[in-house]
Amino acid sequence: MKGAVLSRARVAEAAAETGPREGWEGAALIISVFLLFAFGLVALFSASAPLGVAEGWGAHGHAVRQLGAAVLGVTLMVVLAGTDYRHLRRLAWPLLLGSLALLLFIVLPWTEAVAPRINGARRWLILGVGFQPSEVAKIALVVWTAALAVKKQDRLRSFRFGFLPFLVVWGAVIFLVSLQPDMSAALLLALLSGLVLFAAGGRLGHFGLVALTMTPVLWLLVNSASYRVNRISTFLDPASDPSGVGYQIYQSLVAVGSGGLTGVGFGRSLQKYGFLPEPHNDFIFALIAEEWGLLGVLFFLAFFAGIAWLGYRIATGARDLFGYLLAIGMTAVIVLPAILHMGVTLALLPATGVPLPFVSYGRSALLASFMAVGILLSILRYSRGREVA
Repeated sequence: MKGAVLSRARVAEAAAETGPREGWEGAALIISVFLLFAFGLVALFSASAPLGVAEGWGAHGHAVRQLGAAVLGVTLMVVLAGTDYRHLRRLAWPLLLGSLALLLFIVLPWTEAVAPRINGARRWLILGVGFQPSEVAKIALVVWTAALAVKKQDRLRSFRFGFLPFLVVWGAVIFLVSLQPDMSAALLLALLSGLVLFAAGGRLGHFGLVALTMTPVLWLLVNSASYRVNRISTFLDPASDPSGVGYQIYQSLVAVGSGGLTGVGFGRSLQKYGFLPEPHNDFIFALIAEEWGLLGVLFFLAFFAGIAWLGYRIATGARDLFGYLLAIGMTAVIVLPAILHMGVTLALLPATGVPLPFVSYGRSALLASFMAVGILLSILRYSRGREVA
């Protein structure tokens, strides 16, 4: 299947025509994303209203800030959509090195004035406005992995000359993110970059070998912090301590279970009134399930499934291997966090802070999601475009 997809991409490259191509997939993707964001903004307003009032922002505070970030996000999306994606291949190393510099900067001991410790972690760089360098790293690492996979296409089957160079760079990025610490972002970066390399033809055995080798390291990391041990134990038995370490997951399941088929009604959630921590961010899907019920959950699932399908269509229609891999990666930037977020909310995965794209409050993540859409639109637009000089 994968070989057939790559063959189609190469045939498309050989038969490319002059002039940019537009397709219905672009309109469908834009409509899906804007509808998802609109409904997500409504859900965010409901989930964040009590918290906004308590923090002095007002009931609309979080939603207004999210909308402001969306304006910038749409601007970036439009710019990227109108720029030939193949330029990103030339910028792969500068983007990666810039991301590494930002990730290193925020963990240095003398930069706490602009990279303060918030809730025990240093994940934000505050220069007038705050943003998370790990969100920039998602885009940069996918671009770099796709570019190097194309360059090393003939050596990908070799561990030493094909797989190992990726591991070295991935390890540097993931190590810096884990120092913040932000293990959820580190895991997401590993999954995104690994998916792109696998789509390029990376050997499954190499991934298995690395996973086997890293298992003791991951075990040591988990045991090095009590809160990580608690998350694993809570995942294995969510009802073991509902008033203690399992409180967040237990309250999430209460919210999901309270929704029934049609939900308790918009704005009528009880869990958001101090019962469920982070209802506007890490657990917003639980609030959607509570207020909108199973029908609302299926509604949001349909949007993400549609985006995944459109992204796959754009990937298979790409004019070259780089476009194919980039489309796979950018689709995963949107869909993979959604899967992780929903899995955590439903206690199918250990608790970790992964926002729901286009829905959860988080301006850095929102910008990264809009950028991913812009790159997908560029791949679609220039699938039969002119050669880049």
